[in-house]
Amino acid sequence: MYRAMPEEEYPLPAVDLTRLDERFFRQIVDDPTGERPGTIVVDTEAYFLYLVQPGGKALRYGVGLGRQGFTWSGNGVIQYKRAWPTWTPPSEMIERQPELAKFSAENGGQPPGLDNPLGARALYIFQDGEDTLYRLHGTPEFWTIGKAVSSGCVRLINQDIIDLYGRVSVPSPLVVRGGPRSA
Repeated sequence: MYRAMPEEEYPLPAVDLTRLDERFFRQIVDDPTGERPGTIVVDTEAYFLYLVQPGGKALRYGVGLGRQGFTWSGNGVIQYKRAWPTWTPPSEMIERQPELAKFSAENGGQPPGLDNPLGARALYIFQDGEDTLYRLHGTPEFWTIGKAVSSGCVRLINQDIIDLYGRVSVPSPLVVRGGPRSA
C-alpha cells in the first residue's frame, strides 16, 4: 500500500512506515460519519479523512492539518482535481514568507515534482462556487501526518492521495468537522 511507485510521472519512493503511527495507515472502517456514500469527511480532531462507502463502511486515511490560526470547518465541494499539480502559494502566504514569491502565480508557480508541496495529486475545495484556496493534497513529508503543520490544507501521504484521487468523482461533497466555521 505504501510501496515505491516507479510508474508515476515523478517516481515516488516507498514510505518509511517506522516514521508513521499505524493508526494513520489507510484502512476500511465502519462509517462513523453518517454521511451519504461518496462524501468526503475530514475529522480535524482525530486527524482522519473518511471517504464514505456504501454498506456502512468508509475508507479512512490519516491526514496532516492546519496549524493554529489556519484551521477551518464547514461544507464544501471538490470542484476539480489535478495529477502532479503546479503549486501557486496565495498572496497572503507570500506576505508571510517572502521567499515564496518565486512561486507566485505571476511567476508560473512551482512546477510539479517530488519537492512540490501539493505532492502527487490535489483536490480543490470550493464553497458557494468560490475557490477556498484550500486543497486535499499529497505531501512528500509523510511524517507530518497526524500533526497540525499546514497553512490550512489537508495533507495525505502521496500514496493515499493517489488512492483517494482515483476514487473521487467531481463534484463531490466535502464536510470538515471541528475548528472555526467557514474557510
